[in-house]
Amino acid sequence: MISAEEQLRIIKHGVSELIPEDGFKKKLETAVRENKPLIIKLGLDPTAPDIHLGHTVVLRKLKVFQDLGHQIVILIGDFTARIGDPTGKSVTRPPLSAEDVERNAATYKEQIFRILDPNKTIVRYNSEWLSTLSFEDVLKLAGKYTVARMLEREDFHKRYTEGRPIGVHEFMYPLMQGYDSVSLQADVEFGGTDQTFNLLMGRHLQEEYGQEPQTIITMPILEGLDGVQKMSKSLGNYIGISEAPNDMYGKAMSIPDELMERYITFVSAYSIDEQDAFIQDIKTGAIHPRDAKMKLAHHIVSLYHGSEAADGAQEQFVTVFQKRALPSDIPEHSMAITTEPTFIPQFLTDVGLTASNGEARRSIKAGAFKINGEKCNLENVQLEDGMILQVGKRKFIKIVFEN
Repeated sequence: MISAEEQLRIIKHGVSELIPEDGFKKKLETAVRENKPLIIKLGLDPTAPDIHLGHTVVLRKLKVFQDLGHQIVILIGDFTARIGDPTGKSVTRPPLSAEDVERNAATYKEQIFRILDPNKTIVRYNSEWLSTLSFEDVLKLAGKYTVARMLEREDFHKRYTEGRPIGVHEFMYPLMQGYDSVSLQADVEFGGTDQTFNLLMGRHLQEEYGQEPQTIITMPILEGLDGVQKMSKSLGNYIGISEAPNDMYGKAMSIPDELMERYITFVSAYSIDEQDAFIQDIKTGAIHPRDAKMKLAHHIVSLYHGSEAADGAQEQFVTVFQKRALPSDIPEHSMAITTEPTFIPQFLTDVGLTASNGEARRSIKAGAFKINGEKCNLENVQLEDGMILQVGKRKFIKIVFEN
């Protein structure tokens, strides 16, 4: 292992909070002295299986720990997902079935290992210990925290003061997450800034059970492509790591200029020195903003699809958007000959050009829907053989009538 001081410098880069820093430095010093890796925990409830760049902010920092020689433990919250975590929500999150959990967990792992080394990562499930607790054990666990302290959590406090219901089982969620840290004897736990309360619970319970309390590291929440709200699939402002290279590249080219530094810092695999040099080149004008964005877009696609796919996506982008040509590989949609107008919002959703009828209508209203390269603001259109439909700058489909 490299020195504790150098590890601390690398790890601190870009983090929101490190609680407590002095205690963490001591953990690093002990790890170096004893040549014993720290146990780094990231808990995931498999409630939504698709990972986007916002999720990778934490995963990239975990990769840093892994490269420094520490042990990463990905904790799949299969037990807690069946309870429902209200964190950051105004209402109780619906619990998942065991089948949903297993299906989502499998997808999570496949995507996580695009960033982490699977041979150096331990995956655990919290049902291993939570499902074995007796009712007496649960009552003893509940006795280690007070209702008054629990109501300090922002979402609980807001719901309580507004007279909205809070299930007693919801109070158990942060206790179970904290007990996960006890069971794993975690040295460090990662999370987003919206998880601070639950992460602190882990420190509290570890002390209650006679363990050295874990260090907490929180990472910033990444803004989406709209430049305002956090990246979210439901808001449509995301870049999914499983998206096709062309789509991923095109979306990356729409990253707001003012967020380039944050994206370089939080979603790239550049070293700290490489990040600093890249950001400095942008600030001084040594690299044109368009070229900087193309460099970052190519880098992002390379991370998840390889450099060859990134080269192809970049070539496609230049051909379509800089030269204003249609792509050469427009997917075809085969359909029966129709003599009646087609309701376009539903059609665009059915063929995958939009996620919903509402999104389709917004695209049409905003002038983002085109037919054969011309804007169309109609919701009912007579489709024809060979007609090319387009939504936004990246999504195309060609109508092919069946004989």
